[in-house]
Amino acid sequence: MTDHPFRFGAVAGHATDAGAWTGLARRTESLGYSTLLVPDTLGTLSPFVAAAVAATATTTLRVGTFVLSAANRTPEAVAWETATLHALTDGRFELGLGAGRPDAERDAAALGVEYGTPGRRIERVAQAIDAVKDVRVLVAASGTRLLKLAAQKADTVALGLPPHYTEDQVAAKLDELYELAGDRFHDLELSMNLAAAGAEPPSWLSVPAGGTGVLLGTPDEMADTLRRRRDRLGVSYVSVNAQYLDEFAPVVERLAGT
Repeated sequence: MTDHPFRFGAVAGHATDAGAWTGLARRTESLGYSTLLVPDTLGTLSPFVAAAVAATATTTLRVGTFVLSAANRTPEAVAWETATLHALTDGRFELGLGAGRPDAERDAAALGVEYGTPGRRIERVAQAIDAVKDVRVLVAASGTRLLKLAAQKADTVALGLPPHYTEDQVAAKLDELYELAGDRFHDLELSMNLAAAGAEPPSWLSVPAGGTGVLLGTPDEMADTLRRRRDRLGVSYVSVNAQYLDEFAPVVERLAGT
């Protein structure tokens, strides 16, 4: 279904100090991950600053936002920060954009910015994409309007679906994206995020069997599942909660670049 090779990202937004953060970045790079991705929440590190520091501590690791909330910055501010990071990381920065996760309105209020209607936030995502240049753009999407925008303008589409969604439910959403993207569909890199991965499900996460947001099994079993999902769904870019960085690393070793 896709010619895109596997690549993998780690999602992290917390560190006790600079040494811990740069150490995580170097560890992520050494384990073969393609990207270190930083969320955009007031409870995590500032994404642009954290990405810059991670890039400075590494040589090949790509860094990115996962994902910027459209309400928090004007498109012009996003373009400015992106151009700076693109230049100072030697092109290793990837811009991730979204219209806002369910609780992003609280962050907007704390920042003193208008959250806006869904339509207005999607418009700001489109304006930000148009304002940036020479940077790979990821759009996180699940609703039809944002999927349509991603189909038209993004390089990577991250499916913003709940972790309990089954493969059949993901396939139905991808059918919608296929209809919206037309001839562009096969050029899109498709991405999904794993909340957890490893031999056993974490005690804090309750996801029914078959939920695609949690990947369980031995490294070989997890790798086989991802190969099958790529064949069926076309998903080749997989990000994982950095809490599972080491547990998931054997899968990265088996699949990255294949």
